[in-house]
Amino acid sequence: MSKFRYNEYLSQFRNANVCTVNALATSCPSNLVKENKDGWICLHYSAYYGEAECLKTLLKVHPNSVDKRTLQEQTALLLAVSCEHLSCARCLLESGADPDISNKYKETPLFRACELENIDMVNLLLSHGATVNQRCSQTRTALLEAVSRNHIKICEMLIDAGAFINPPNSYSIAPLIVAAQQGHLRALSFLITKGADVNMQTCDGLTALHKACTNGHREIVAMLLSKNADANKCCNSGLLPLHVAAQYGHHEMVSLLVPVTSRARLRHSWISPLHLAAQHNRPLVAAALLQTGAEVNAPLPHAHSAQFADHRATALYLAVAHGSTQTAEVLLKAGARVDLDPVSPLLVAVKQGCVRTVNLLLHQGADVNAKIPCHATTFPTAIGLCVNNLPLLKCLLDNGCNTRSCFTCIYGPKPHPDATNTCSEPHERPIQFCEWLASSIMCKWAGPMIDLLLEHVGQVQLCSKLTELLDSTEEWRAVKGKSMSPRSLLHLCRVKIRSQIGGRTLRSLTSLPLPDRMLSYLTVHVQPSPHDHMNNKNKGYI
Repeated sequence: MSKFRYNEYLSQFRNANVCTVNALATSCPSNLVKENKDGWICLHYSAYYGEAECLKTLLKVHPNSVDKRTLQEQTALLLAVSCEHLSCARCLLESGADPDISNKYKETPLFRACELENIDMVNLLLSHGATVNQRCSQTRTALLEAVSRNHIKICEMLIDAGAFINPPNSYSIAPLIVAAQQGHLRALSFLITKGADVNMQTCDGLTALHKACTNGHREIVAMLLSKNADANKCCNSGLLPLHVAAQYGHHEMVSLLVPVTSRARLRHSWISPLHLAAQHNRPLVAAALLQTGAEVNAPLPHAHSAQFADHRATALYLAVAHGSTQTAEVLLKAGARVDLDPVSPLLVAVKQGCVRTVNLLLHQGADVNAKIPCHATTFPTAIGLCVNNLPLLKCLLDNGCNTRSCFTCIYGPKPHPDATNTCSEPHERPIQFCEWLASSIMCKWAGPMIDLLLEHVGQVQLCSKLTELLDSTEEWRAVKGKSMSPRSLLHLCRVKIRSQIGGRTLRSLTSLPLPDRMLSYLTVHVQPSPHDHMNNKNKGYI
């Protein structure tokens, strides 16, 4: 029979009644087991379309075809179960179909029945000896599938048939952990009543508490704790459930876990929950932890801190380093110190260009003139970090940044020796501002930057290097002229008064009991140069 005629034959078979099938079985029995391009035979079509009587006829003629597989390794039984044809599934099972044959995706008929939440089909398969603990798709069992569907009745049927509640090894997935992960309270409660181990761990050391905390299931956490789940079991990475709740921002769970978490275990952890809250910008969690007694200035363990080039230690530093401004604000209000890390958090905030965080840190007394220990300079490091952000530079200068140090040069008006290294390479002596600004990377900002600095300093003489930089661009020569001309008495008095006031008072200048005209006078107002060709980001720095 040709392929064309055979396809016609299958089409005729799909629409045939029992009498027609009987006639075909009598006249051409061998054609009933011929495969189409997908490996399907008539038996598969009958199971797929729910033709139970046709199945009986076909199985009488070819009883050995009952477990015949398609190219996708599907049996007629799996097709019948997938299409929820109960009578067809019963017919096949009574004819000796193997209930444990899976398809190419490792799905068995029982697994598919659980996936479809078909109680009658599950009962039928179990009554015909389906293996209840067979690992299927992604090593999942039928019970795991039923638990993930939160279907208590099917769970009960499977457990009564011998399904493992507690897997025999850590490489199996515990049903209780699946219920906790997906937030299925009814399934979780049922499994516990059936004897599920609330402290079972995965191969990664994760418990049901870890999973519930990860996914924000507060009721699950409360249920597990009420059933004596151990909140002090850490996973392989050393994190307790409290760490996980803090990391994912579930502050309500933090309140549940803090009372049952060992302080000693927390002290011996490589990171505190507060550090994780800071790192992941979880302000509500940070507030909850601080209210329950967390030490706001507790450092990271030295071994973990040493893994970072900057040897970061405090939760505040982590918050700033990860752009967690809201959490940084919570920490600062709780008394976080700004001077405990080897590198000032202020420098990190400046490098990130976050004006809000910079202002928060300055308000709490951060040293605006802080430097990086391993990169010695004669001028404040913060100035170098915001070279392409003039609004931020002005903020620093307004808060008492040491401007005069930028114009102190050991060579003065004399020629400078040729630079033999870049600003990023180590120097035998601290690098000067003029040397740093003259580098190929920074020199394009020289004019606007020097112009802004001159507004915050008294009469100064530019060294030959700075003069050379200003002479290199026509529109910067006005800046050079400003430095060469005597500064006005008003300007010199303002600079003197500001220097006498000091940086701490300057941060709250507007709150001083002074007339508005005096406050306006003491505030440095910078007018942009008509030739300023800075990018749009830096044009509005008044």
